[in-house]
Amino acid sequence: MCRTSAPPANAREPARGLGILVGMAKRAPEPEKRPGFFSQIKSLFRFTREVYGWLPWAQIALLIAGILLGLVVGFLIPPFQIWSLVLWGITGLMVGVLASMFLMTRLSTKAMYQKIDGMPGATGHILSTSLGRSWQASDTPVGINPKTQEAVYRAIGRGGIVVVGEGARGRLTRLINEERTKAQRVAHGVPVNVYYVGHGEDEVAISDLSKTIKKLPKAIDKTTMAAVIRRVDSVSQSVTSLPIPKGIDPTKVRAQRPR
Repeated sequence: MCRTSAPPANAREPARGLGILVGMAKRAPEPEKRPGFFSQIKSLFRFTREVYGWLPWAQIALLIAGILLGLVVGFLIPPFQIWSLVLWGITGLMVGVLASMFLMTRLSTKAMYQKIDGMPGATGHILSTSLGRSWQASDTPVGINPKTQEAVYRAIGRGGIVVVGEGARGRLTRLINEERTKAQRVAHGVPVNVYYVGHGEDEVAISDLSKTIKKLPKAIDKTTMAAVIRRVDSVSQSVTSLPIPKGIDPTKVRAQRPR
């Protein structure tokens, strides 16, 4: 009888190591998948429709108007041919799709402002995401009243230093004055503009905040701006130990924009 011998121990080691690697690979968490383009479009549509219920009908009207416009153009441009009319109809459909997407994007921005208006941290979110490269700001306030949650935010850019108060204006006076004095002391000659977010007299609505700041005339160059940022940051007191609202979660108040 032919007897087969068992493989040596050292020959079994590679197989055992391979099994360990396979097991580790199975246990390794899969990378988080980002939502696709159509998934983002669907999410944006649902978010906007919650505020503007007439959005679907407006988009359908734009699609129909685009197709009709394409057919009219195809009919008027000689020579008249069926295939030319079909191509112009498809072109009009694409124009209608673009118009409906543009409408939904504009309305989603307005809906986002309506949802975050009055929420703690909304000012920081707008300053940190809507001012562009010419300004530097953070969603973390530079001053805060821990009891009432009134907060002060700061932005530095080509227009100078901007101090923005969020909350009851009467309770923001001390925080605003402290931040303005600090900015004027370390950045002598740089204009300091103060705004209050709200809907009262001499207050700026949250939807108009970024536009108001961007309209400020340029007062300093890029080199001076970088120096001012370093000086202000060097004297800013750390407030990380306080219960600071570090801005709102954008995913909870607006849908993701298509990339």
